[in-house]
Amino acid sequence: MTSTQFPMQGEIVLTHGKTTIGVRPDGNLVSHFQVENWPVLYRAVTGNLKRWGMPLMIPNFSQLKGGIFQEKGTTLSSHGFGRDLPWSILQQDQASITLQLTSNEQTRPHYPYEFVFTAHIEAGDGTLAYTLTIENPNDVTLPIAPGFHPYFTVAQQDKADITVEGLPEVDPKAIQWDSQPPNNPYSFPHRVTLQIPQGGVLTIAEEPWEGQYSLATMQVWSEPAIADDHNFVCFEPVVTSEDGLNRPADRLNIPAHSSHQIILRLSAKPF
Repeated sequence: MTSTQFPMQGEIVLTHGKTTIGVRPDGNLVSHFQVENWPVLYRAVTGNLKRWGMPLMIPNFSQLKGGIFQEKGTTLSSHGFGRDLPWSILQQDQASITLQLTSNEQTRPHYPYEFVFTAHIEAGDGTLAYTLTIENPNDVTLPIAPGFHPYFTVAQQDKADITVEGLPEVDPKAIQWDSQPPNNPYSFPHRVTLQIPQGGVLTIAEEPWEGQYSLATMQVWSEPAIADDHNFVCFEPVVTSEDGLNRPADRLNIPAHSSHQIILRLSAKPF
């Protein structure tokens, strides 16, 4: 069975009307998002689960300088450990699922804090709603800088014809997609709309929690045409850019014995 087939073994299917979402609890991967006949999220032809869907990058987005979490002198891999560990299923029905990861013997050597991460994923009318709750049971502040890494399906020949609203610095027609695709951070205005050829109109939006936003940066990234997997473009809403966990002013600093929520909504309207 190839990864382009849906559903695969281990994939949980959520549905609401003409919206279908796939979730893999092993690594908390949103593996599929389709509205009518439009497969919004890319499914890797190579079977590399780290190159498809929409993984959650937690506790850190991208690489830390030297791979070191400076505050504790520990190592953290690029994009954190959340996508490499199994998450427990707390709740599941036809349209939604709630997954949870708690601190354990695998996380503490790298990220020496107690935590509870809870992901609630729900299918709506053309929408994928993702609520991440970060609980800090510690007596000290919990530093964290997570983000989302959606791979959106775009054929290589169509990338230059994407239209982007909300990121004025991004001009798809000016990018050399075949040889020099982007890997750049931009200020995220909490709502970006894309028109994707052969697909439809996609809105990536952060909803405020208690009047505040958390996702300040959007990383735009793709692969060159010579890569095995390349028929996607990533517009990644994240707390902050590379090495952000080592920048106290840019990361989230969650007070002792409190919680914090990040709410992301993808809305898709096929052409």
